[in-house]
Amino acid sequence: MALPNINPTTTPSWKKLNAHFNDVKDLHMKDLFAKDGDRANKFTIKWDDFYVDFSKNRITEETFKYLLELAEDVKLKDAIESQFSGEIINKTEGRAVLHTALRAPESYSVKVDGDNVMPEVYKVKRKIEAFTNEVVSGNLKGYTGKAFTDIVNIGIGGSDLGPAMVVEALQFYKNHLTTHFVSNVDGDHVNEVIKKLNPETTLFVVVSKTFTTQETLSNANTLKAWFLKHASESDIAKHFVAVSTNIESVKNFGINPKNIFPMWDWVGGRFSLWSAVGLSISLAVGYQNFDNLLKGANKMDEHFKNEEFSSNIPVVLALISIWYNNFFKAESEAVIGYSQYLNQFATYLQQGIMESNGKSIDRSGNPIDYETGTLIWGEPGTNSQHAFFQLIHQGTKLIPADFIGFTKSLHGNQDHQDKLTSNFLAQTEALLNGKTKAEVVAEGTKEDIIPFKIFQGNKPTNTIFINKLTPESLGKLIAMYEHKIFVQGIIWNIFSYDQFGVELGKQLASNILQEFNNSVVNNHDSSTQNLLNFYKENS
Repeated sequence: MALPNINPTTTPSWKKLNAHFNDVKDLHMKDLFAKDGDRANKFTIKWDDFYVDFSKNRITEETFKYLLELAEDVKLKDAIESQFSGEIINKTEGRAVLHTALRAPESYSVKVDGDNVMPEVYKVKRKIEAFTNEVVSGNLKGYTGKAFTDIVNIGIGGSDLGPAMVVEALQFYKNHLTTHFVSNVDGDHVNEVIKKLNPETTLFVVVSKTFTTQETLSNANTLKAWFLKHASESDIAKHFVAVSTNIESVKNFGINPKNIFPMWDWVGGRFSLWSAVGLSISLAVGYQNFDNLLKGANKMDEHFKNEEFSSNIPVVLALISIWYNNFFKAESEAVIGYSQYLNQFATYLQQGIMESNGKSIDRSGNPIDYETGTLIWGEPGTNSQHAFFQLIHQGTKLIPADFIGFTKSLHGNQDHQDKLTSNFLAQTEALLNGKTKAEVVAEGTKEDIIPFKIFQGNKPTNTIFINKLTPESLGKLIAMYEHKIFVQGIIWNIFSYDQFGVELGKQLASNILQEFNNSVVNNHDSSTQNLLNFYKENS
């Protein structure tokens, strides 16, 4: 069964939403709260250690009803079943989409082309566990007999962003190993990392499904050349491991076949941190914490698969996002984590969301005449309050925002946590209520300054309160956004799991590189030609 192929704008619910939007678009959320003392309870989902308050949105019960009807009209339930059962929903690449299988219990049966993939998934998990334990314990040693102190993850895109984000987010749980990430083909990046390394005690993890990615191989070869200044070719096998499907190329690089961790084509790069791509996570925080991350994601998977849409966290968040994107024409969403540990979370989501749903062709191959995709951005609070919150509060753009906070700190400093949480709660309240002219006047503001201190308010937010930042809760949070991506892609009638838009620039870069190396001359527009000439003259 293929994914449903339904233009959302032709559905009865979309037409209802269009008419309804004209009735409610100018409502102020303050008035909605004033009219309904139970509003916050009606628009809150309590699940496990998550408390999700979506009451501070420009929606009424009628809006919510129509949005839920939209989920039914596009046959979302059937689509969810198709994904979890291993059907080829990534039709343009002929692949299943089964990152959920990577975190499912071993007893599950998930079939791809008739074969249950779970035995292979758990075989790799056990290999990750055994290797992690050997490295962390110091039993596995480098070429001079010293235990490893540093791990270098070499990858880009999904082979970098996910592991880097999780290792940063779980710093509290890290062991004695120091983890570095090399991604950019910028030589200054890799050389700055090299300055921190000792070749005798560094383990390199090369992550590339095809083992052909230009940036990753360039960095891997640079690090290999540096390593060989201190060691011999035979020592490569002790210091380099690979996550890849291209066994021949990996062996040719000098990596021991025993140290190749496989990948599968039914796992997309930006959803691959749950696989052997997460080896660096396991090494950084220990296998048990890595496994707890997966278990948390599986709990969210079960919630998403089985919960009624009205209390299904990823579904509700996706529907609200559709409401702003397609009806209010809000182009971006901010993700604000009130934890410094979530420093890279918005960056990680940028790839997941914008690479997945940045599409302008529907599942029939036709151009789309409605908005898809959202621009994602954000930084941790409270830093972001002193940076871009001015735009959200008083700018001309409508920017819905997700606020993510934790009731408990990890280091236990209650004074800091109270101050952090007071800001977390105050910002969503301020965005809701704003400040009226009467309130500004009552503060004794000078007449000519009054207009500048008025806040319209009515700025929408979701508040995601979680008890504590643990590997399990982080797994739930990441999976929540993954499923939100899926729901939006289904509603927009697009294929979320290819990324052909990434390829063109790579192809042209390859052509230009040939010009640098071989004096080949290709045809370019005059601007590109001038820039090429400038580079050649000055490099």
